[in-house]
Amino acid sequence: MTVDVEDYFQVSAFESHISRGDWDDLPHRVEGNVDRILQLFADHGVRATFFYLGWIARRYPALVRRTRDAGHEIASHGWSHIRATEQTQEAFRQDVTRTRALLEDTAGAPVQGYRAASYSIGRDNLWALDLLQEAGYRYSSSIYPVHHDLYGMPEAPRFPFRPGDGDLLEIPVSTVVWRGRNFPCGGGGYFRLYPYALSRWALRRVNRHDGQSAVFYFHPWEIDPDQPRQGGIGMKTRVRHYLNLGRMESRLGKLLDDFRWDRMDRVFLEPDSAHD
Repeated sequence: MTVDVEDYFQVSAFESHISRGDWDDLPHRVEGNVDRILQLFADHGVRATFFYLGWIARRYPALVRRTRDAGHEIASHGWSHIRATEQTQEAFRQDVTRTRALLEDTAGAPVQGYRAASYSIGRDNLWALDLLQEAGYRYSSSIYPVHHDLYGMPEAPRFPFRPGDGDLLEIPVSTVVWRGRNFPCGGGGYFRLYPYALSRWALRRVNRHDGQSAVFYFHPWEIDPDQPRQGGIGMKTRVRHYLNLGRMESRLGKLLDDFRWDRMDRVFLEPDSAHD
């Protein structure tokens, strides 16, 4: 179970409408939403991995520590949600190094995992995985093996693999194969779009047919139907972002009951590498 900790105005779909320079002046809702998630997880006895933006962690260090104190893993989502495809190698190196250092200082614990903004590591920038290893990360969850208009590397393995000769483990978000094609089933807007029964079937198929652990993700703003609405966006973006926000929290409750969930480090890394 994973949470990409970013506020509603930081999503890639809004980047051409909301300037990063305006972020501090907008109403922030991430702290309250993450606290709700922490309570939801506590109610269901679930431990998860929270991929924090450095921008969020610098402004809400107590939130990071509350997450850590509740038994969850702290991981990196980069500094300010800039897609890896838009960064030079040096800019990417500085971004992931800076974010990891801040999160470790804030949480007082090693940061082993990274997830790129909008799953923006793929066939054209696999160099990013080498730089992650050099920066001290042990795993990434940044390649999505699907066809998508904004991201995706459908030919990538569906389950954890070590790219190239390095030790870094890449852990893709879950997909299910139907008629020879990978379909997303690991969360995000798809989880709000699909009937819950379909998502449950797909995740069970990953568990039972493929014999693998599933990786699921969502964002704090997805449980917040009262967030400020962004004007001037296209219909596709509007539907993707706002669809079924009011149903998301109850669906998550069902999901937490129907499956056993844990942190990424505990599920995919060696037992002695997980930190309580």
